[in-house]
Amino acid sequence: MGFRTIFIESPCRLSYESGYLLVRKEDSTTKIHLSEVSSILLQTRQVYISAYLMSELAKNKISLVVSDERKDPIGQYLPLYGAHNTSKRIMEQLAWGEPIKKRVWQHVVREKIRQQATLLKERDLPSAQTLKRSIDEVRSGDVTNREAAAARIYFQELFGDGFTRSVDCTINSALNYGYAILLSAVNREIVSRGYLTQCGICHRNEFNQFNLACDLMEPFRPVVDRMVDEWVGAEFDSDARHILADLLNNTVLYKDGTYKLSSVISLYVQDCLNALNKKLAVSDIAGFDIK
Repeated sequence: MGFRTIFIESPCRLSYESGYLLVRKEDSTTKIHLSEVSSILLQTRQVYISAYLMSELAKNKISLVVSDERKDPIGQYLPLYGAHNTSKRIMEQLAWGEPIKKRVWQHVVREKIRQQATLLKERDLPSAQTLKRSIDEVRSGDVTNREAAAARIYFQELFGDGFTRSVDCTINSALNYGYAILLSAVNREIVSRGYLTQCGICHRNEFNQFNLACDLMEPFRPVVDRMVDEWVGAEFDSDARHILADLLNNTVLYKDGTYKLSSVISLYVQDCLNALNKKLAVSDIAGFDIK
């Protein structure tokens, strides 16, 4: 599995040659072996990409994320067929029953709130215990919407009274940017296993192409929140974008080892899919901790 996120922010030509990604600028050429690459993030629209390279990116399950004029991620290129038995996987996905989907969503929400409570505790913020107590209140399917209640408390504690996710501000711009990087990573893992990103377990918006990824990325959002809280100042500048673009290389504790976040996302997505297919008990889906 690749481990590098390639950040393209100046005009260039991207092509493929003998297993390598070639980045050609007016005065230089850089070669990077595709085996090292997990994703490519385009931060400029002045890039020309060869069809040969696009084909090889799909074969190697490398995510290509495109940004808009504001340098915010807006689209993602993924392979049509991520596994040799994609049809079988899709049939499995369409057969997931409501009870198992609700139990997996319960786990996802509990893990997300646990991560939020941990971050507030690290910051010595008083609502950490409130969130921690609410974990056991999450029912199957989160029918009482503990996720939303926890989020209201969490964001105002972390970013100040009056803060909401709907306001246009630097913090939300940075959060949205980081979440988009995270979403692209989860999409890649889902597609590479032959499943549809459109069919979620809780998110079911007919206009959302990434419902399942929006479900499974939830516990990882506090990783982005932590980085924004630590690194983003009054302006969301190029340096902050570079830091957030590298979020998948964060080190986390998972089971009995230390892994990069990208690897843990892969393992977590696989656990959730195994649970949905009743090959793993929901209680055996492992959590993680930021090192």
